[in-house]
Amino acid sequence: MRRKWLASATVAAVAISAPVIARTGPAYAGPARAATLSSQQQAVTISTTAAISTGAAASTAKVRQLKRKATATPQTWNRLAAALARQMVGDPYAFGGASPAGFDCSGLTQYVYEHTGGGKLISRTAEDQFLQFRAISHSAARPGDLVFFHETSDPESYVYHVGVYEGGDYMVAATTYGEGVQLQLFTWGGDTVTFGTITH
Repeated sequence: MRRKWLASATVAAVAISAPVIARTGPAYAGPARAATLSSQQQAVTISTTAAISTGAAASTAKVRQLKRKATATPQTWNRLAAALARQMVGDPYAFGGASPAGFDCSGLTQYVYEHTGGGKLISRTAEDQFLQFRAISHSAARPGDLVFFHETSDPESYVYHVGVYEGGDYMVAATTYGEGVQLQLFTWGGDTVTFGTITH
């Protein structure tokens, strides 16, 4: 009798548990599926870690590159002078003017040199500035040096205009009434243009 009861209890248990397994079969997280999920999770974790590491490495490389760039182009007095001249762009022109209220060409260059760093006192007129500065070639010129415009292609001829060199073919200069201080090409001067420095 006891043996029959145990047998029927076992059959009942199997009958009860079988449908549950069948209903939940697709969602059943057995050992194989658990192993698959674990592998996928590990792959995601590894790829995420790799992405973070790659991003961190790229970020570090960019910081190093910026540091090298900053080291390669230090803020010398000349660069500061060129930057100050660019800040004057848009200021008005005034004959004989030597302040942001109004500049003429040599008044602008004198102002920039006087107000950069500890200040460098230079002569007032374009011609006198040319005589005060040491002549250099375009290739030797640095931003912050001066660009001189002569009456003729003779580099010793009279200088009637001056600007602050900005690199390449550009300068900042006080032009004329209605135009004021501008960043402009100096190539319009052709072969009448020379360059000068007192800093290098």
